[in-house]
Amino acid sequence: MPPIAPILLEWWTAAPTPLPWRTAAAPDPYAVWVSEVMAQQTQLATVIPYFERWMVRFPTLEALASAPLDDVLKQWEGLGYYSRARNLHTAAQTVMREHGGEMPRTAAGLQKLKGIGRYTAGAIASIAFGERAAVLDGNVIRVLTRLLDVAEDVTQTATKNKLWETAAALLPAERVGDYNQALMELGQRVCLPANPQCADCPLRPNCLAQARGTQLERPVKPPRQKNAPFRGGGGGHLAGGNRPYSFLIAQRPHKGLLGGLWEFPGGKQEAGETIAQTLVREIEEELGIVIEVPPAHQHPFASIKHAYTHFRITLHALHALYRGGEIQHLGVADHAWVGTADLDHYAFAITDRKIIGELVS
Repeated sequence: MPPIAPILLEWWTAAPTPLPWRTAAAPDPYAVWVSEVMAQQTQLATVIPYFERWMVRFPTLEALASAPLDDVLKQWEGLGYYSRARNLHTAAQTVMREHGGEMPRTAAGLQKLKGIGRYTAGAIASIAFGERAAVLDGNVIRVLTRLLDVAEDVTQTATKNKLWETAAALLPAERVGDYNQALMELGQRVCLPANPQCADCPLRPNCLAQARGTQLERPVKPPRQKNAPFRGGGGGHLAGGNRPYSFLIAQRPHKGLLGGLWEFPGGKQEAGETIAQTLVREIEEELGIVIEVPPAHQHPFASIKHAYTHFRITLHALHALYRGGEIQHLGVADHAWVGTADLDHYAFAITDRKIIGELVS
């Protein structure tokens, strides 16, 4: 294949997408890092307002490292995949503690930080520090498999290793960061999954899949498995506590799904249980207290459906009353009694935010 870097750089230089982390004359490594982590599995249109708010609240790596985790999760609220925020926070603290506040300048060094994998390390190192490091995300995989008409399954390790080798071989000697951004942007703007804009592609003369008519068949992936349904019985709205009309919320354990986020406590509905019985049992198991679901509130006031990557849930929310017992953190990291005016100070998953919407509407 002839070199594609000169073509891509000319195309990208003419009209790069304006993005808030590209406004400075020289790339800010911290801003590049935040943008790359936020953009993982998330569309850029969604990322931009989150990035802008984040940089106001945590304008420097030091500001992020010194912030409480609750504040970090609150700023991330609604963006999903919350382990990204926790890892970013932990890694920032590592940089302050072990590197004097200076980010590692190589992909190899960056990969030693929590949450930074091979792709993210290559992107930061090339864009922020000019290292000749390759990138391989979903957009780049799509571009390369179409350029070379790769018929092998890209989820297989052998295929992915070959694509990494190809990405590295195609790197130019200079302007590597610009080239990598151009390659990723080509996948975002032109080489689209279902509707590739081949007529507008600067690499069309080099594209084997376009020449052979196989572009819609690339990249090759195994069929998607259907998400298994899961019915959640949780979502208790507990009145009581240390002041009238307050609600009990609990913080999820810091490790695991939605770690560190706050929620209305509850859990998985077992066979043969009513939703109210589930709530009573789960809250006793997780917090050690006794609650009652009054007869008039045995049915949910809200039922929220949500699909995660590998499963789906239906979260049912009930009104309940605190009846006794001392709160213990048996299955939660923390708890708080709050009023409706306090709820905006805590980071919740999108499902619980919808319950709050029902409570305050």
